[in-house]
Amino acid sequence: MAIPTWLRECADGVEVFIYVQPGAKKTELAGDHDGALKLRINAPPVDGKANAAVIAFLADRCGVSKGKVLLLSGDTARRKRLQVIGITAASVVKQLAR
Repeated sequence: MAIPTWLRECADGVEVFIYVQPGAKKTELAGDHDGALKLRINAPPVDGKANAAVIAFLADRCGVSKGKVLLLSGDTARRKRLQVIGITAASVVKQLAR
């Protein structure tokens, strides 16, 4: 199984590069976007609500607790780099495909 460009193995788990579209009608994955996984989020980009929604969505889809999803960069940007602790890249690809 090929690892997508938006996913990278690291020491404790994986890093996921995400492009966020906040304020969408519904929360859903929208495929690749310029080397990142595009994620439409129905939360507004106000007071960290979109970031919290991204973390909750990724944790739910990967089957880990929200505490194991860390926002590494992109706090106020659409492009974000997150780390999911305790999971493999192959597992992330499988979980996100469902």
